[in-house]
Amino acid sequence: MPRESLRERLGLNVTPDNIVAEKATADYWHSLRYFNLYRLTLASIFVFLVGAFGSEMALGARNWTIFFFASLIYVAIVAASFVTLRLHWPRFSWQLAIQMGGDIACISVISHASGGIQSNVGLLLLVSLASAGMISRGRITLFFAALTSIAALLEHSYAVLYADADVAQYVQVGLLCIAYFAVAWLAHTLAKYAVDSQKLAQLRGRALVSLSEANRLVMRDMQDGVLVVDWAGMIIQMNLRAERLLRKSANMGSSLQENFPVLFEQYVKWRKTGLASLDTMQLDEGVQARLRFVAIDRDSARGAIIFLEDMQRVRAEAQQIKLAALGRLTANIAHEVRNPLSAISYAAELLHEEYGDAKHQRLLQIVLDNTKRINQIVHDVMQLNRRDRVQLEEFDLYMMLRTFVDEFVLAERVRADVIMLSGMPGIKVVFDRGHLRQILWNLCRNALRYGHKLPGSLRLTMKVEDGNSVLDVQDDGPGITTEQKSKLFEPFFTTATDGTGLGLYIAKELCEANGGRMECVDGGGGLPGACFRITFGGHNNEGGRREYGG
Repeated sequence: MPRESLRERLGLNVTPDNIVAEKATADYWHSLRYFNLYRLTLASIFVFLVGAFGSEMALGARNWTIFFFASLIYVAIVAASFVTLRLHWPRFSWQLAIQMGGDIACISVISHASGGIQSNVGLLLLVSLASAGMISRGRITLFFAALTSIAALLEHSYAVLYADADVAQYVQVGLLCIAYFAVAWLAHTLAKYAVDSQKLAQLRGRALVSLSEANRLVMRDMQDGVLVVDWAGMIIQMNLRAERLLRKSANMGSSLQENFPVLFEQYVKWRKTGLASLDTMQLDEGVQARLRFVAIDRDSARGAIIFLEDMQRVRAEAQQIKLAALGRLTANIAHEVRNPLSAISYAAELLHEEYGDAKHQRLLQIVLDNTKRINQIVHDVMQLNRRDRVQLEEFDLYMMLRTFVDEFVLAERVRADVIMLSGMPGIKVVFDRGHLRQILWNLCRNALRYGHKLPGSLRLTMKVEDGNSVLDVQDDGPGITTEQKSKLFEPFFTTATDGTGLGLYIAKELCEANGGRMECVDGGGGLPGACFRITFGGHNNEGGRREYGG
């Protein structure tokens, strides 16, 4: 068996014309099989008439013996055709030609044995011509009509020369030949129209399948929720985003009123007025969605498409655009500010060493303190660019935290027992180690600033929740109000007089860059203050719970 070429294995040779040709070939063989069944029925009728009535019937009146043997030969030819049809050998066009040739020869002989043109047996060839024209889709039909006409003329000429046929009956034979060509031409025209219609239907069918697949992919990947409903408010289609926004899935064909009554109310109002009464709809857990209705047709008699645009996502995208622009701007400004700021700081230090007057010393100290604060802001702004440089690695969280705690207590000059490690040992996380150190340094400094700096005032808790590794950083400070939580991770928001407002924002950005997330949650570790939770995106290994002293 020949091996497939690379183009065939990749499907590069599968064109619409090839598909149509393969389909048409299968249809050809089915049609030829049905045509052969008709021929078998006709031949069987001839044989039955011979066996039932013998020489008493009108058929075979001229020569009953020829009629009998011609009928048997006709049956044998048709039976042999079933074998070749099953084998698909020889090819289709040859089989059709052989079958038509057998019909023309056998029916012409049967017609001659039955009295020639007067027996009207030759009219049966009209059915064969029409069938051949439809089966071959109009190919060589006129050729078969020509062969049939020649056979009719030869049969009548033989009858005139050697039998009792009348020369005047050539007119009837001519009319019959004209009928052969008319039927062949009509079959050719109808077959051509059928082929064109079939190709058009197949092309439209493939276009419909492509559009359906494109519609499915668009519905699946759209960022907005989409519901398609009919005129009565029955759900025709609903994508996954709509299920997430509405916190509920609905079966196709179910009622919009039963599943989403608030949305159905807005749909009814839109149908009546053309406008929804609500620009945004309040969804579960504080999520808001902007409603938009689009009629499927002009008068909305066929239903509508309901778009649910997640306003939280829109605001987040707008915030990201603003922050990206702000990051580029502040990075440029920071670069330009750092050089003159260094000069100012150096000059202030020199003046601070030179002047001994208390008033001048106090003023110079103010200059130095503010230059340090500006330098810290510049440093934080420069950290915004570190989000794109992530070097992920897998490491043991507890071992990393132990090293961090030792460094932190030395740098901040606090007692070792102020920080307490607790939770599950052996947890493996995938994170940028430098980013995690920067995040923890920021969170722990804030905790020390607002905490009491007593033994256990700051607790780092490792655990696993819902299959994810989690690290809680909790202090014993006054906590965070509800109003402050809504702005906590916004850039430049701070409650401290000497803070830059970029620390928590940078920490959250670095968490997201590493595939995790950071949020402020209600503390559950026995401390009354704020609790910041880092959820890692990597793998974890669960171990037993254990306390570690700071």
